[in-house]
Amino acid sequence: MSEVLVKENTVVSVHYRGTLTSSGDEFDSSEGKEPLTFLVGFQQMIPGFEANLMDKGVGEKLKFELSPEEAYGQRESQAVQVVPINQLPDGVKVGDRLALQAPDGQVIPIRVTEKNEETATLDMNHELAGESLTFEVEIIEVRQANDEEISSGMTIDQLSSTSDCCASGTCSN
Repeated sequence: MSEVLVKENTVVSVHYRGTLTSSGDEFDSSEGKEPLTFLVGFQQMIPGFEANLMDKGVGEKLKFELSPEEAYGQRESQAVQVVPINQLPDGVKVGDRLALQAPDGQVIPIRVTEKNEETATLDMNHELAGESLTFEVEIIEVRQANDEEISSGMTIDQLSSTSDCCASGTCSN
């Protein structure tokens, strides 16, 4: 049987370390955790991450840099809004993370970046927007996705834990 390579409709497990290209500061890592597992071709990962893994196989180690456009995009000024403080939960403070539900049901994470007695500034940009990112990745497993995974757009593990991750909005990037 030939080796399965990373392609659309494969399930991939990787260990990774992500750093800010400008400073080398680590922003995420799977060290000491289970590998990150995702379904390729279903926008579960930032575009550049997935693109760099294509046609690679188990055991390959990669290091690559992503521009903001390949990662979380540029910061957008229209994604920062000032709102009356009375529209927010009592006790909200700078640094708090809130969630806004869009009319289509999508949950949008928001950070409180400034606050005074009358208003608060909310930032809907991803925290890594505008940043170039460097990843070190080791491919641990690649397998063909099954029909249920392809039709649902989620791995078997994601399907079995939807009550945990999807309810909190952490299933996707």
